[in-house]
Amino acid sequence: MAKTFITCAITGASPMPKHPNFPFRPEHVAQEALDAAEAGASIIHVHVRDPETGAPNQEMENYRKVVNLIREKNTDVILNVTTGPGCMWFPKSAEEPHLPDDERTLMFTAERRIEHILDLKPDMCTLDICTMNLWGGIAMNLEMIVGKMGTMIQDAGVLTEIECFEAGDFVFADDLREKKLISPNSPYTFVLGTKYGLPATTEAMIYSKNQLPRGSNFTGFGVSRHSFPMAAQSVLLGGHVRVGFEDTIYLRKGMLANNNAELVAWGADLINKIGGEVATPGETRQMLGLAN
Repeated sequence: MAKTFITCAITGASPMPKHPNFPFRPEHVAQEALDAAEAGASIIHVHVRDPETGAPNQEMENYRKVVNLIREKNTDVILNVTTGPGCMWFPKSAEEPHLPDDERTLMFTAERRIEHILDLKPDMCTLDICTMNLWGGIAMNLEMIVGKMGTMIQDAGVLTEIECFEAGDFVFADDLREKKLISPNSPYTFVLGTKYGLPATTEAMIYSKNQLPRGSNFTGFGVSRHSFPMAAQSVLLGGHVRVGFEDTIYLRKGMLANNNAELVAWGADLINKIGGEVATPGETRQMLGLAN
């Protein structure tokens, strides 16, 4: 069995859950990332939040603080920064569906969605390519936006991770790759268990794996209670593991994780118990073709 790398998604962009240690201030997010790396995570998936309210946030200064605080103490761990915010459309009403709900709609240009990537140049960044019902609105990722993002990200020397939420995303990814709008070496992540997306089942993960170009690296993960069952399924299919407070705050039913590092430790233990071995950041860089 090939070695398995672990990604830890520290805080996410969903509404804040009820957890006494949920990180949202830059210093706390960075420390959770450092602790997760110490526990065995090779990749840290970075979102930022408003440091006062904890609401999802896209301010450059918050990204800069989190990335710099991590890099001051750890230059080995791989930073994978989100480009997801800025693709949500909510209609004003059923009577005026062509108008946006200005309080909830957040639609950015390609340049705005990746300005922090071009500035900070992390090792990796995500590229959501889904267009689907989500949170009562529409996540909208059209080629004219994500294709331009993909081109600029490649020009910046940053590796894209393609995030797939539903079946049609794999066809879209094939088209983007054929047009050279995304890197042919991009790894994939399957997001399983979101409402109206791919279900968190063995069948859905096998289907997802079978849509990929031969030899592609992939991570399959489940949200909420599906986190560890889908982590095990991903490893058994030759994929990698993602855990973290973005996806779940529980180790198992009724048992809150104290922090992200504890989720990583459970993920590492799972990999070992089913006969695998956790990859180091250096080994993960080699697998993904990233510079040391």
